[in-house]
Amino acid sequence: MVIAKDIRDSLGIAPGWVSLQRLVDDHVEIRFLPPEHRASLKGVLASHIETYVPDGSAWRAARERAWNDATEARGRATTRVE
Repeated sequence: MVIAKDIRDSLGIAPGWVSLQRLVDDHVEIRFLPPEHRASLKGVLASHIETYVPDGSAWRAARERAWNDATEARGRATTRVE
């Protein structure tokens, strides 16, 4: 089945989209779904990182420090359940 170009363009349909077809009374309804997201998001927040923490035991200390800073900023107790 070919969908006319002007219809594809107005709907924003591109190669790789999936069509779902359903029989409704005496006609067919077609819905289009875009392909799954495949781009990596790795590094998108890099410009917002203020502190670098190396791998290993430093992570636990950094996590605790961040937790304490956040709770103190909100005026709450630092009791936490892991």
